[in-house]
Amino acid sequence: MKTFVYIDHFKGEVQPASWEALGLAKTFGEAFALVFGAGAEGVAQSALEYGADEVLFADDASLSDYRAELYAATLSALAASHNPNLILFPTTSRAKELAAMAAVDLNSGAMTDLISLEADGASFVGARPIYEGKLIEKITCAASPAIATLRGRAFPKPDRQEGKSGAITKVAAAGEAKSNVEGYATAENVVNLGDAGVIVSGGRGVSNNPALTPPADLDEKQAEIWRAQQGFALVTELAQTLDGAVGASRAAVDGGYISYAHQVGQTGKVVTPDLYIACGISGAIQHLVGMRNAKVIVAINKDADAPIFKAAKYGVVGDLFQILPPLTAAFKKKLGK
Repeated sequence: MKTFVYIDHFKGEVQPASWEALGLAKTFGEAFALVFGAGAEGVAQSALEYGADEVLFADDASLSDYRAELYAATLSALAASHNPNLILFPTTSRAKELAAMAAVDLNSGAMTDLISLEADGASFVGARPIYEGKLIEKITCAASPAIATLRGRAFPKPDRQEGKSGAITKVAAAGEAKSNVEGYATAENVVNLGDAGVIVSGGRGVSNNPALTPPADLDEKQAEIWRAQQGFALVTELAQTLDGAVGASRAAVDGGYISYAHQVGQTGKVVTPDLYIACGISGAIQHLVGMRNAKVIVAINKDADAPIFKAAKYGVVGDLFQILPPLTAAFKKKLGK
């Protein structure tokens, strides 16, 4: 069986879910990595090191910037000439767009956001969460090539074999550009929750420390935000100790405690870390939707009846301001930090 894997990258920085897709492809048979973009030799070499049998490398100036029409035309042309049984993508904004356009070009269908995928004769059967994660839907694609996008961290990442050699085949770009890229907006403190193995999140409870006395010149709302910032400092210290990311509930974001980039939940990011620590988060269904698939959930909350405890594997009933400092200190000692 022959599988194409689209390696999604931005200026050489690869989305880690691409390697997870490559690992899955190897379980089906031959895996061909697709790398598009001028000067992306490093990405092509990395694809070999993560297990690709061959890399099809479209090293063309027209592909320096992602433009959906050019990328889709190039991918579809390669699929038409190589006849893969399956084409895999990570579930990213670029890759989802590309998968949909390729499905139209190739007269196939796209299964999206899968957490499992297996072959069933000439067809493929995938599964994905629906209804806010309450149910798992199974879908079948009998078209060829089958097309699927995979949820990040739902599949194991293959081990990297540094220096592994293999075939990197240069291929031509196809299609005509209908748009121009004038530049890119830059964002400071970009948060990559989707790839984080550990996430420590804070909720409204991070502002409830009566022992803190805010500066006298602050009004009531400003004082609340000031307290929350002190609480998030504890959350951040624990996250950094565990080499993790800082998350937040919608209540914390709406309260102005932290930026939207950190929001986990139905209206924020859906995450699947190995460890999720919820601090001062009650556990509204909108938040649970975003983190319920974490492998291990730890809840810290003063309210023993908080809904978050129903989702947690481990729960601590208590004041996060008293629990986080010694917990962080214990991790620092254990990890030699």
